Amino acid sequence: MDTQWPRFEVFEQARPGQPHRNAGAVHAPDAEMALQNARDVFVRRPDCASLWVAPEAAIYSRTAEELTAGEAEAGDEHGPTQMYQVFQKQSQRQAETFVNHLGSVEASSPEAALRQAAEQWGKGAWVWWIVPESAITRSTEAEAASMFAPALNKPYRQPNYYHVQTQMRAVRAHDPDEDEA
Repeated sequence: MDTQWPRFEVFEQARPGQPHRNAGAVHAPDAEMALQNARDVFVRRPDCASLWVAPEAAIYSRTAEELTAGEAEAGDEHGPTQMYQVFQKQSQRQAETFVNHLGSVEASSPEAALRQAAEQWGKGAWVWWIVPESAITRSTEAEAASMFAPALNKPYRQPNYYHVQTQMRAVRAHDPDEDEA
């Protein structure tokens, strides 16, 4: 039996006008708690203007290899349509780990949305993520100040900022017998 809460993928936007990009994942019992967890985990120090979370189970994902091998299923082309958000990873380089938001398409299935995305943004992606608009929970502009402003005043300090070795040398050099004299 799985005792983990559902996994939510987190997308952050560093500044208004920039695309959202996948920052990682959090586990939470629901989308609202996932949004709060995402803020606590991913917005502690960097700039952030907006956060989105989506349940991992709602993300339709295909790699370039799967698409080349023809593993994309045929979706219902005649059903009701909905909006899908499209994300893409450009390469398999380890340094390039981000899946970036490209835009949205209206389609009757995730498979149809993927076909539209490939036509609109090219087939050169390493990974495609298609997410139903209805599955995304977003931070709002009204809550941006309370969600993101506290992190702006927290300086990020590299480990070498803390002068632990210098302090430890001073502690070791201190002779406790001198205090008693």
